[in-house]
Amino acid sequence: MKIRTETPHDIDRVREVITAAFGSSEDADLVDALRADACWIPELSLVAEDETGTVIAHILFTRAAIGDTPSLTLAPVSVDPARQGTGVGSTLIRAGLDAARTLGEHTVTVLGHPAYYPRFGFERADAHGVTCTLSAGPDEAKMVLSLDDHPIPSGDMTFGKPMADAVSAYQPQ
Repeated sequence: MKIRTETPHDIDRVREVITAAFGSSEDADLVDALRADACWIPELSLVAEDETGTVIAHILFTRAAIGDTPSLTLAPVSVDPARQGTGVGSTLIRAGLDAARTLGEHTVTVLGHPAYYPRFGFERADAHGVTCTLSAGPDEAKMVLSLDDHPIPSGDMTFGKPMADAVSAYQPQ
């Protein structure tokens, strides 16, 4: 498996992977909207290719903030259903976190499954004074990760407009 930055050539295949992974085009539409927003960071839209060069997974980090401090948010992580459960998603998340560190980022937030993301070091956001008033989801699904030795800032999570719209409707499963 090869992990690399998404290119314009990948966009249609990324859309197919996201749609297949989530069973609808809603998350693919979100990624399309994020590409057109100021929160987009091209270096943090990554794909995983199989041995034939076919894109089998995608991960995205976009600009966000905790209070007044710049941060990233992770979403979505999409793996082709035929490859789910094989470690592709975990490998892609670790590679994305490493790419964010390389870019000098300090923190990442995620709204996700509380049994999955802690394996990457994510912790409950409220334990660090971080809130997410846009999401009515459970507190244990609101998580934060420090990428380095900088302290995690406190405050409310904010996102680019397309992500904020999605977050306000988010209900973890």
